[in-house]
Amino acid sequence: MLCCMPGVAFVPALLVSWSSAAFIISYAIAVLEGHVEPLVPYISDTGTKPPESGVFGFMINISALLGVITMYIRYLLIEKQNESSHFVRSSCNMFSLCIGLMGCTGMGIVATFQELAVPSVHDIGALVAFGSGVVYITLQSIISYKSCPQWNTYFVCHIRMAISAISCIAFIPMIVFASQVSMTKIDWTPGEKDYTYHFMSAICEWTVAFGFIFFFLTFIRDFQRFSLRISTEIHED
Repeated sequence: MLCCMPGVAFVPALLVSWSSAAFIISYAIAVLEGHVEPLVPYISDTGTKPPESGVFGFMINISALLGVITMYIRYLLIEKQNESSHFVRSSCNMFSLCIGLMGCTGMGIVATFQELAVPSVHDIGALVAFGSGVVYITLQSIISYKSCPQWNTYFVCHIRMAISAISCIAFIPMIVFASQVSMTKIDWTPGEKDYTYHFMSAICEWTVAFGFIFFFLTFIRDFQRFSLRISTEIHED
């Protein structure tokens, strides 16, 4: 089905479906193995112990790569549209791309350095991934408004900005509540110390993560009218 999509719409579609599967499969394995409680664990908690750690690391790294490809194509798309419309500065488009690539790098760090093995590095990677991701989708929402009505409908722009606003609002308490958790563990049970902070932070984390997924889902329509061509030139001496 992905191959039948026009243009390069299959790229964000693959990113959305693969990332969703990464979260859900890792969560299901971790719960079935008894490594985490079913009620809203941290995303990283579902990829800490074997066998789910291998699945989580592999799939999240692929998601990060797909994110890089999607963001770069989005950058090229805006540059192409901007040639005729001049709705945004090229430097702003490049800045947005760099922020997005930082977020993908953070995802790679999260996938590579497990929560219990190297917690400080893992936490830095998560902060970079979520923080850069929130900034990226906010910038893209603003750029989308600037491209209206020629390249985007206001309905799509409103959806993107709503997702960005929800993600921004959830990101702040995610950090605040997480900073109040005084221990690094994955086997949380209701009633124990810091459980409320953990629970609230985890809810916000899942909200931000799926905010990213739903945001990239809105790229599919834009990518349908854009195709990449690779030209090969042969020069004879």
